[in-house]
Amino acid sequence: MFGIIRKIGTVALRLLAPPLLLIAVWEALCRSGRFPDAVLVPPEQVYLTFIGLVQDGELWDNLKASGSRVLIGFAIGGGAGLVTGIALGLSRTLERYLGLSFTVLRQVPFIAWGPLLIIVMGIGEGFKIAIIANAAFFPMALNTLDGVRNVPRNYRDVAAIFQFSRWSLIRRLIVPASLPFILTGLRLALSRSWMMVVGAELFASTIGIGHMMDWAREMFQIDVVMVGVLLTGIVGFLLDQSLRLIEARFSTWKPRAA
Repeated sequence: MFGIIRKIGTVALRLLAPPLLLIAVWEALCRSGRFPDAVLVPPEQVYLTFIGLVQDGELWDNLKASGSRVLIGFAIGGGAGLVTGIALGLSRTLERYLGLSFTVLRQVPFIAWGPLLIIVMGIGEGFKIAIIANAAFFPMALNTLDGVRNVPRNYRDVAAIFQFSRWSLIRRLIVPASLPFILTGLRLALSRSWMMVVGAELFASTIGIGHMMDWAREMFQIDVVMVGVLLTGIVGFLLDQSLRLIEARFSTWKPRAA
């Protein structure tokens, strides 16, 4: 019993010590007087601002707007990445013709697509969805491609013996055998989608976490900006950890060739 309590205490200390230390340093810097309150806001004021934003509903409205954009962009980009990864992994001919272009395009930073997408799509809702989908596409495609390539050859030989159709091969062999890689791609794609939504909303938006932070910056409301920064980090952390738990569930049977 004592061992279990000690283990729980150790885990809690490991999780809570870094943020508590950060808050302590933050508070000490505020009390040092080296930074004006307009530049470095105390943690207590940020907390009170957070409570106020929650109570008047503004924070929830912005969070829901950003979340809906992430889900739509992630679904489009992640779905396209999944299909592309499977197609390139199964077809050597397709990879031979598209592999070079795919490799070149994935080297372009996500934010670098912004100006081009603005010219093509303007700065409306479609632009935000497109840049989020682009952020989700390449991690999903790359990890799916790795998963398909790492399916053991003898699995495919067995499928050939049973004369699986192409659809049956994908549904009954490729996707299940590649699932740990696909889940890794999902985790990375979702994390990058959430990070990108703030940048997309900075261009031109009337609602969203990025819009809230940008508007607060213009009004020099540093406490609201800090709330947005902390909320973005916490939500991203929770999304990542949730998918890590799902990914860990399937990691025990990941193919050794990986």
